[in-house]
Amino acid sequence: MITLSSSRSLNRYHVRSVSFPGRSHPCTNKIEQVLNKIKTWDSPFSSSSSLSSPKPEKVYELLPMLVELYECIEQLLALPITQSHLFQHHQDTSVDGLLEGSVRFIDICSSTREMVVMSKEAIHELQSVFRRNKVGDHLNIESGIDSYDRSRRKMHKEIEKTLTVLKQVDNGAVSRSDSPIIRVLEEASLVSVSTFESLLMFLSSVPFLKPKPSRWSLASKLMRQKGVLTNYHHGKKDNNLSDMEKVDLALGDLILHKCDKEGGGAEKLELAQRRLETLDIKSEILEHGLEELFKHMIRIRVSLLNHISE
Repeated sequence: MITLSSSRSLNRYHVRSVSFPGRSHPCTNKIEQVLNKIKTWDSPFSSSSSLSSPKPEKVYELLPMLVELYECIEQLLALPITQSHLFQHHQDTSVDGLLEGSVRFIDICSSTREMVVMSKEAIHELQSVFRRNKVGDHLNIESGIDSYDRSRRKMHKEIEKTLTVLKQVDNGAVSRSDSPIIRVLEEASLVSVSTFESLLMFLSSVPFLKPKPSRWSLASKLMRQKGVLTNYHHGKKDNNLSDMEKVDLALGDLILHKCDKEGGGAEKLELAQRRLETLDIKSEILEHGLEELFKHMIRIRVSLLNHISE
């Protein structure tokens, strides 16, 4: 069972502030601006938002902000004054915490990207099934949907593991260092926790369809649920559904059509294909953002190691 703690991390922002010793370099002001932008961002999974009615499209806005933050931090670490400052605090215990956290964030970012890639592969396989088979090819299409569903459930289990690691990072993200540079790096850790939690919750949408031993038991299950299919998401409006949920509803409707032998199968298949294409495009955006973030994280860790050892 996936639980959420993003709101807890976000709440901590209100009791901490970051101020730099000097503001002569543009990156210091930029870091504060980006931090404040992320802090005030209305997470679709925060305590101020209804979990039954999130705004999933906002997740696509959050990742670029985090990438921008890490880019600014990379610039900050390149400043001579920052290098000197970190070397002076190299024995600070909070520096060890930052180094340990940087490794975990790199692993989390890599794992999250792998999950997005896994999702894309499942999408492409199902798209291929749809292209190869006609509306009347029930067995092949249902088999393809079952395969997509199994891949999604496998990804869901991996997300649970990653969230567990993320909570461990969250628990050690704050220290009482008097260094403004260290404090801003800790702030970056906090917003990283919140961003990854929101992203992983977005990716963890549990598939509507469940694997069944045969298509007839699946059909029987779906036939009983037909009357409540559109209410599965508790009355969410379409623009409050994630792209994955929209795909699930389209696939569920497609299977129900086959079970009832109703008309309009071509339209339902076309809708499922369109939603898969949209999800694929959005997944590509997430993958690219995570790749950029991963590169910044690697370079920042290298900079930290160099600064404290010089």
